[in-house]
Amino acid sequence: MPRFTVHIRDEWLTVPCRDTTNTIQWLGLEALKRYVKNKPDNGGIKAVKDTRFVVRRCQSLGLLDADDTIEDVLEDNDFVELAIEGDTMSPDFIPCEPGVSHLTAAYKESGEYISLDGNSLTSTDLVNLGRGLYKIKLTPDAERKVVQSRELLDTIVKENKVVYGITTGFGKFARTVIPVSKLKELQENLVRSHSAGVGNPLSPERTRMLLALRINVLAKGHSGISLETLHAMIQAFNASCLSFVPEKGTVGASGDLAPLSHLALGLMGEGKMWSPKSGWADAKYVLEAHGLKPISLKPKEGLALINGTQMITSLGAEAVERAHAIARQADIIAALTLEVLKGTTKAFDSDIHTLRPHPGQIEVAQRFRSLLDSDHHPSQIAESHRFCDRVQDAYTMRCCPQVHGITNDTIKFVQNIINTEINSATDNPMVFAERGETISGGNFHGEYPAKALDFLAIGVHELASISERRIERLCNPSLSELPAFLVNEGGLNSGFMIAHCTAAALVSENKVLCHPSSVDSLSTSAATEDHVSMGGWAARKALRVVEHVEQVLAIELLAACQGIEFLRPLRTTTPLEKVYELVRSVVKPWIKDRFMSPDIEAVHRLLLDQKVWNVAKPYIDKYQTEYIPESRPISPTAFSLESPPSPRKRVRHE
Repeated sequence: MPRFTVHIRDEWLTVPCRDTTNTIQWLGLEALKRYVKNKPDNGGIKAVKDTRFVVRRCQSLGLLDADDTIEDVLEDNDFVELAIEGDTMSPDFIPCEPGVSHLTAAYKESGEYISLDGNSLTSTDLVNLGRGLYKIKLTPDAERKVVQSRELLDTIVKENKVVYGITTGFGKFARTVIPVSKLKELQENLVRSHSAGVGNPLSPERTRMLLALRINVLAKGHSGISLETLHAMIQAFNASCLSFVPEKGTVGASGDLAPLSHLALGLMGEGKMWSPKSGWADAKYVLEAHGLKPISLKPKEGLALINGTQMITSLGAEAVERAHAIARQADIIAALTLEVLKGTTKAFDSDIHTLRPHPGQIEVAQRFRSLLDSDHHPSQIAESHRFCDRVQDAYTMRCCPQVHGITNDTIKFVQNIINTEINSATDNPMVFAERGETISGGNFHGEYPAKALDFLAIGVHELASISERRIERLCNPSLSELPAFLVNEGGLNSGFMIAHCTAAALVSENKVLCHPSSVDSLSTSAATEDHVSMGGWAARKALRVVEHVEQVLAIELLAACQGIEFLRPLRTTTPLEKVYELVRSVVKPWIKDRFMSPDIEAVHRLLLDQKVWNVAKPYIDKYQTEYIPESRPISPTAFSLESPPSPRKRVRHE
């Protein structure tokens, strides 16, 4: 029989429906009857039939017409919110903010799986799991290791051995031995008490990443989780039943205790959960709607679920993947700006960079050559100023390989640390089934990813810093030979004046965000945890820095394309024309002032989806794989001196 979960004030009510040709009005009245029945004072409602209300879907907050039939607008197990006239929306109800998640009610479960073994997951895989592109399953070898690890723990409990976190309290209470009869309560109390985070919840995508990463770590078989509990976590992930996880509250040692506790709390059927079907609702109802049961914790399992660096690492994985994507697109955008500002390609000559052979610098210079090399991609713009009187370009163009290059090398360094952390066992104590013992250690300390992500923020920020200066050159007529602020009828129109201000504001914010959080430490847990990493903030601010970099480069790309308009009918190189055409497919040229934010957002979306990279990549790949000879066009910046004349010749001349 179809049934629907209705939220009224502070209650969630399940309403069965034998006949789905009934109306939404009928569903609301049935829910109200059940609500009144459970309240001693009838909930302050005098007559159900006279109560005026509106009904919305929990997911997307779509308003439902009272006269529509249930079968036309709802599906079995849908969640709806009933708002009584005169009430404010219940503080218990957490709307899913528009634009926060791509996992909407239209979300379709993937049929593809990633097999987790605790050893081979990458940051790219993790981000794709967050986006809902894959489900999860365990490898047979991982299942075997998990079972062996659990068998050792069960033996410890049966033999009444005193082992930290299994038969003792935690932190300051590590010397307090807990009776066997209370070991389950010990683990449940741990999760409940440690669910003390604050702030906005992680987005569904980021919570999926967090859950997937915790599953991967547990799959290593050194945490003591039972296979039953691990399978329950996988089922919740595959159904996108995602706990309410506040973004603030971790100090990054002993692991990310507060966020992971909130993650575990929802799996226990407590607190709030989100799914594409329900939106935010009580965890027990969300699990029930998907045919799942709350997990029941066995000895050590609470500790196994919450002790580790998975929030730092999962957010760090997103940050480093986005940084990688924007860094290579930054080269394309800068190359387009160089064309518009009529710069020279001589600074990208391979011989220059061979003399300072940093991998990132060489890679960036090669990308510039592949996009700007005029022998292979003729540029009418380049030819128009071939014999101008300028000798060399400003640093913001000439030094792109050196500045962008270190960003690329930084990203690779951080990516290596994040990928190692993704496949590391980071809880405590560690269970070694083959040795028959558990060992307390410090793998939960988040210093590795914290330091790496602070470094990432500093490295990737420079892309925005140099981009903002190029935007200034595009907008400043004394530097660009283009109309002021890239618009006709200046004065009547302001053009890119404030878009440049926005870029400057974002770069200034990044300067503060780049202060390393991992240089700080505060002693916690009665000095038991007397040095911490502050890695949670390192990860969150790294993401903010990367987002700001994306937005600044979106503004530069818009400005460069606008600059092209003033150089027409001249054309740039083929790959850069393709980039221009991509931008113009979502943003029209700037003829006169208009609302600019949507344009910036549209181009930001192109960068997020890596469409700028995808357009240029075939040309970059062809240049790199076909070993096309490097062209070295004649230019005032590359001149040669003849041998000085002999004294005899000078005398004759005189």
